[in-house]
Amino acid sequence: MKTWKLLGSGILVTCMWSLYVAPLWAQEGAEEKPKPAGRVLMPLPDLSGDQQDSDQGNETMQPDLGPATGVQAATLGTSQLRHSYWATGVQYGNTAQSSSFGSTQGAGGWTTTSFATGNLSILEAWSHSTVGVNYSGGESFSSASGQGNGQFHQLSSSWQIYQRRWQALVMEQFSYLPQSSFGFGGTSGLATPGISGALGAPLTGFQNSFLPGQGILSVGGPRYSSTSAVQMTYDVSRRGGITVAVVHGLLRFSNSGNINSDTETLNVGYNYAITRKDSLGVSYRFNALHFQGSPQAVGDQLFQLMYSRRITGRLALNLGGGPDITNFRVATNGTKQSISGGGSASLTYAFAKSSLRASYTHGISSGSGLFTGSRSDQVTATWSLPLSRAWDSSWTSGYSRNTTIVAVQGLPSPTYNSVLAGAGINRSLGRSARFSIGYQAAIQTFGGVVCTPAASCQPTQVTHQTQLSLQWNAPPQVLR
Repeated sequence: MKTWKLLGSGILVTCMWSLYVAPLWAQEGAEEKPKPAGRVLMPLPDLSGDQQDSDQGNETMQPDLGPATGVQAATLGTSQLRHSYWATGVQYGNTAQSSSFGSTQGAGGWTTTSFATGNLSILEAWSHSTVGVNYSGGESFSSASGQGNGQFHQLSSSWQIYQRRWQALVMEQFSYLPQSSFGFGGTSGLATPGISGALGAPLTGFQNSFLPGQGILSVGGPRYSSTSAVQMTYDVSRRGGITVAVVHGLLRFSNSGNINSDTETLNVGYNYAITRKDSLGVSYRFNALHFQGSPQAVGDQLFQLMYSRRITGRLALNLGGGPDITNFRVATNGTKQSISGGGSASLTYAFAKSSLRASYTHGISSGSGLFTGSRSDQVTATWSLPLSRAWDSSWTSGYSRNTTIVAVQGLPSPTYNSVLAGAGINRSLGRSARFSIGYQAAIQTFGGVVCTPAASCQPTQVTHQTQLSLQWNAPPQVLR
């Protein structure tokens, strides 16, 4: 009951504050908040692989007008160079790995896993709405005894509606993978659903803080992960708008012994455009975490002050943080409540010849299938650098730290640290094919873990992976 009282109080405070300041800000300045441009259907993009001039590319992009307090990740904008279309393709990928986490280091030597994939991308654009779908799925064949053969599927879809004063968004991100999505596929493109390259439907993904955590690499086996969201944004003035979103996430494991979880999220925010490029926001987020087969449940409330700066085709920056109040159904360490800090940051920057994407999140997550809730930090970064008209490269890194929030009094809290580092190159083979090859190292360390006969107690485990991929797509079919 106390949790729901706090939830109601947080929503009330946010709404009263936004309604109070809206009339005041509505009278300030004559600079209007930019409106979403109409969807212009232009010729399909050049598929030759040639790099376009960056200034020319910026002129054909629509700005990202998503709210700073919303569920979507910030982008550099959306290209207009598209008809409504659908496209299909096939892909073969192979990953060779030195060893598996959770087993004796080096046992069994190297293993390989092959992926035979079918890809589909659909984009349908009207004057005030857009529907996009990216899907990849197929069969995996592994020589690893603990994995074997099976299926894998990935889906990303969104439906966006743009009106003069309000916008609506429906999003879904689903995957069924043989291992953790954190680091899956490396630089090979296997982790990206749909057609790779210019033909992929340009969908914006979720911010990492809304996705079920999967940052503990030793939690093996196939798993389902799904995140669904409905979001509404209403402009209460020329510069201000209220955003409300409901999100449901789930994480399910095929193997026994892992912890299945559900997350229900309510996100309420107020956004204010300082200039055409800068905006501020205040948000309230309530997460309810439930774990199958466990009496424990977690109610987490995060209050954030947010800042966003976006320059179309050049920069997308989001910063946010504030107090985090966590309530437990079953007391941990003699208390049912803890107070800490939470927040996130993301950056996408386009240099003259390369681009950088980085993100950071800190807060309460579902526990990655090992804990009934964890205090999590996660950092990812990708740098893309063209080498020539046909060749380009990518460099990736990631770090994830998970500490249980349900600790046993008198014992150290178990903590898992996962590190990823990799690089790859890929080459266009004409208009319809692409080849890539890459390498990735994965390192996991842990402390405070009680060893059992079924658990590996090496404090540090390292695996090496090589990845290659060959993709081919059929010519796109124009819908209209």
